[in-house]
Amino acid sequence: MAAFEVRGGQPLRGEITPQGAKNEALQILCAVLLTSEPVTISNVPNIRDVNKLIDLLRDLGVKVGRVSPDTYIFQAEAVRLDYLDTPEFVAQARELRGSVMLLGPLLARFGRAQLPKPGGDKIGRRPLDTHFVGLEKLGGELTLEGPDFYRLRASGGRLRGASMLLDEASVTGTANILMAAVLAEGTTSIYNAACEPYLQQLCRMLTRMGARIQGIGSNLLTIEGVESLGGTEHRMLPDMIEIGSFIGLAAMTGSEITIKDCQIPELGIIPDTFRKLGIELEFRGDDIYIPAQPHYEISTYLDGSILTIADHTWPGFTPDLLSIILVIATQAKGTVLIHQKMFESRLFFVDKLIDMGAQIILCDPHRATVIGLDHQRALRGITMTSPDIRAGVALLIAALSAEGKSTILNVEQIDRGYQNIDERLNALGADIRRV
Repeated sequence: MAAFEVRGGQPLRGEITPQGAKNEALQILCAVLLTSEPVTISNVPNIRDVNKLIDLLRDLGVKVGRVSPDTYIFQAEAVRLDYLDTPEFVAQARELRGSVMLLGPLLARFGRAQLPKPGGDKIGRRPLDTHFVGLEKLGGELTLEGPDFYRLRASGGRLRGASMLLDEASVTGTANILMAAVLAEGTTSIYNAACEPYLQQLCRMLTRMGARIQGIGSNLLTIEGVESLGGTEHRMLPDMIEIGSFIGLAAMTGSEITIKDCQIPELGIIPDTFRKLGIELEFRGDDIYIPAQPHYEISTYLDGSILTIADHTWPGFTPDLLSIILVIATQAKGTVLIHQKMFESRLFFVDKLIDMGAQIILCDPHRATVIGLDHQRALRGITMTSPDIRAGVALLIAALSAEGKSTILNVEQIDRGYQNIDERLNALGADIRRV
């Protein structure tokens, strides 16, 4: 198990470019199974979860060629469906939450799919019902083998279009159903569909491949099924979670940082949410400049009551950045209530921040009140363990602002979502050593 030794308390300075978007990559890579023609994908992040999915596709028989450090050509011409029955496939799929998005493409193109219960972050209950209910409405026949193995077959050999109202606007659920619907016979309408930028990217890619999709960017998608799809080229967006993490890092450490090539129009309310904490941001073309700030003050509501920052489906604030917001609030002036609605275990890392000297009241599994220290008292370095990707980076930001040495264990969790994060931050002046 790898660890980071971090010596904090020093401001950073320089430019950093965000990686390709992890959450987009997991959808886009699964979509290559929908065609036998070549698909070129660029700005692919070099992170553990994405690399595991690429390995899984290769073992399924997809030809994978790497033409540059971040560009691949995929061709799913001779997919090995027999590999789905092997222990190796089961082991690979269990390690990766994104493997669930193999179901829609496999079912749509080949009429069958199967999967063990996938892995991922331990951040509370993450049911897959939305995926399976949607695929069943398209004609998929679901068979459960025990509590954690799923088999799907297309009734009559091909899926059929259907109208459905999703019980939740699940991003991965919408992606899975969408990828199945593009090859289904007839028309599919998905109401209460997710509309995140990454989902929009998937829609645009599928459209270039020959899919017929209306309502892109809205919560009502209408899909006219086609017989087959062709190849295409696709470039991924920069990772909005990395961008938010770097904004938080700059504020927490009093650093002057420029984040390059951010695709700012795709960030939604993320910049304004950080501004509510008093963080100054300046847009310079498509770059975000954060000046060194000795203090930042949390705003209040117009009546003077305490600010609440909560997660919500897009265009609301992404839950993946609430851990970052919580950490940087510990050194703000003022008080904020953090409300994590979607996952009941995602705030449990605050005990480490309290051990570092932060003033936080964990109200319940979903809410925490943070009383900022206003940089009057620095956090102190401790030894801690990264429980998941986002909490791990939040703890890394805390460690970089703290006095003394911090040790973060289980940094493989961070590696799942952040590309060479220690090397990239060290280039800005951080002192992070991988041991």
